Amino acid sequence: MALTPKKDADAARDNLFLREVDDALRQDQMVNIVQNYGRYLLIGIVVILLALGGWFWYRHMQAEEAGVRGEEMTVALDAVRNANLTGAANALKTLETADQPGYRAAAQLLAAGIRQEQDDAKGAAAIFAKVAGDESLPQPLRNLALIRQTAAEYDSLKPQDVITRLQPLAVPGNPWFGSAGEMVAIAHMRMNKPDLAGPLFQKLAEDKQVPETIRSRARQLAGVMGIDAVDDPSKAQGVSAPVAAPGLAAPAGAQ
Repeated sequence: MALTPKKDADAARDNLFLREVDDALRQDQMVNIVQNYGRYLLIGIVVILLALGGWFWYRHMQAEEAGVRGEEMTVALDAVRNANLTGAANALKTLETADQPGYRAAAQLLAAGIRQEQDDAKGAAAIFAKVAGDESLPQPLRNLALIRQTAAEYDSLKPQDVITRLQPLAVPGNPWFGSAGEMVAIAHMRMNKPDLAGPLFQKLAEDKQVPETIRSRARQLAGVMGIDAVDDPSKAQGVSAPVAAPGLAAPAGAQ
């Protein structure tokens, strides 16, 4: 049944009244919220703005500091290229304690290399040890430092200490199998354990991922122990005499 005009008008007035009441209620609610919580809302807005400002400032300072570190590293590298090792070492002092792990590790490795060039094996080993023990750095970089540390102090280490330190890296498939395996194998030789040294030299000689300089030495030392590790007869000719100390060559793909 259709509504009469009078009823239509009444319904319209009721709807208008309800909307006005609803608007008034919402307005009162907003006033109450502002009165009761306005201070906290204002504080929250200020905190958010301060946090954003602090974040932008932090990012700016990081970028600025990274630029400074980059300039310092450039100065050190230029000094190395000019054979000014003392100047390079001085330029690296600040970088060696930098907050950025990448710059710090690079500076420490370079500083340790300079110590080696200056015949300071003990000082070099101490710096390599810092990098190897830095848990903020990627494991491959720490492994590199451990290899360099062990090579620097090899003659002063007990053979068993060398084996214990490098055994996890002296396995086929590890990127540092060549350098670690050679040092471990020679440590076994020093302990008069040819039954352990020989097979390891054989693995080194047969592993095509190992640098050729290490494979060549491993073939000859394996042969001295009665193990035929020559996979190519042409390589059996012209092999240099066995070395007294281990070589340190970068693993395949790391040069």
